[in-house]
Amino acid sequence: MIPAEWIDQAALRLAPHIRRTLLTNDAELNLYLKWENQQVTGSFKPRGALNKVLALEAWEQAVGLVTASAGNHGQGVALAGKLVGAPVTVFASNHAVPAKVEAMRLLGAEVRFVEGGYELAETTAIQVAREQKRTWVSAYNDGQVIAGQGTIGLEIIADLPLARELTLVVPVGGGGLLAGIGAAIEQYPVRPRLVGVNAEASAFMYALYQRGDQESVPDLPTLADGLSGAVEAGSLTIPLVRKYADDMVTVSEDEIGRAVAFAWQKYHQKVEGSGAVGLAAVLAGKVKSPAVVIVSGGNIQPEVHAELCRRYPVT
Repeated sequence: MIPAEWIDQAALRLAPHIRRTLLTNDAELNLYLKWENQQVTGSFKPRGALNKVLALEAWEQAVGLVTASAGNHGQGVALAGKLVGAPVTVFASNHAVPAKVEAMRLLGAEVRFVEGGYELAETTAIQVAREQKRTWVSAYNDGQVIAGQGTIGLEIIADLPLARELTLVVPVGGGGLLAGIGAAIEQYPVRPRLVGVNAEASAFMYALYQRGDQESVPDLPTLADGLSGAVEAGSLTIPLVRKYADDMVTVSEDEIGRAVAFAWQKYHQKVEGSGAVGLAAVLAGKVKSPAVVIVSGGNIQPEVHAELCRRYPVT
């Protein structure tokens, strides 16, 4: 379990380095939106990465940091490495979004490509970190990473006390964000209903939540690239997601694409597929309002964003 004090400590540790992102209201849809696409590096991921790296001993930083990422977590680790003067190596799928790869490199990370999907990149990264005696920074399977992500929950409740009585809609890949928020809000006598959203094309955590295993789950290309891939066996997040989530739903590629376009056309917010799955679930009627949707990231390839906005005009 993740102690509440870890999340409080994370909030203090992160305060000088991250933004307190906006929480806005769409009265027409009876919806609140937490805009983590406006976070430093364009996603919520620096919360967990920075909290983990800043909590390390000096020698753990000095030996260098290794991670696996579709791009957003890698940017967070690269930013953290820059702050503490630690070299960072990110293992990424050769299918990684070019804009995210370039952003990781601009922050000083060495990016190594692995043929195949995220699962193989993660397995390779863990092995390299072990063999080279470098510090492994998981995107989700780490208590301090989870605690850092949980600071979003503290912000939402502080900015909108009414949220305790609403549904909180959370994108889910490895489950660190939902697990952290669940741990953060557990302290309240009345807490929001938590609903996780997976991409239908790569619904590993959905399978773990619904049936307890992820065997034979297809891993297909998805606009929600940051949520794709199998969950590390024995991950801390698996029991935490099953404990805290009140429900888990999936959204199709069409629904994700429509949500990306909707966010731009209605709110003038650039949102990536992974960040749009919560909004997609609400727009598709899979989660009912009133709700708070976490828009978790905005790092989308420009031409992909333009094409989705052309394909799905809001009428």
